[in-house]
Amino acid sequence: MRIRAGTARELGRLQEIERAAGRWFRGIGMPEIADDEPPTRQCLREFAEAGGLWVATDDDDGGPPVAYALTEPVDGCLHIEQLSVHPDRARRGIGRALLDHLAARAAAERIPALTLTTFTDVPWNAPYYARLGFRTLAAHELGPGLREIRSRETAAGLDRWPRVCMRREAAQSRRDPLPAE
Repeated sequence: MRIRAGTARELGRLQEIERAAGRWFRGIGMPEIADDEPPTRQCLREFAEAGGLWVATDDDDGGPPVAYALTEPVDGCLHIEQLSVHPDRARRGIGRALLDHLAARAAAERIPALTLTTFTDVPWNAPYYARLGFRTLAAHELGPGLREIRSRETAAGLDRWPRVCMRREAAQSRRDPLPAE
């Protein structure tokens, strides 16, 4: 597996990954999430141009992406806006590897932690992130950026299902600093 910065030519593939990964939500009674459109190409391009698009490929030669993460700075931390793994490649440690890569990059850049927002009751969301070293943040621990993200999520109707903000200290990386790209 190889983790590297995503490129503009891969944006369509990333949308395919998102659509495929979204189907899992249908099986747990969240069809609205399953049917949600993936980020637009323009949105993905903006993350790529800002250095916040990371992809994982199956091989070291850099084949097509099988997973991706969107990141941005929020409240002094590296916020994971989206992490998606194609269902055909699930349960192989790819999501964990992406998170470890992001934590190592954050640590190398002296960014204290990774943050994200997620569904509490979806097995591959909050319970999964907790196993990987994330902890749920209390309301008083949220900075203005995370509060704004939660406000947008609420306005979009995501609070129909319980959600939380989570944080993992960057120093908790389970890999050597900055795995090969």
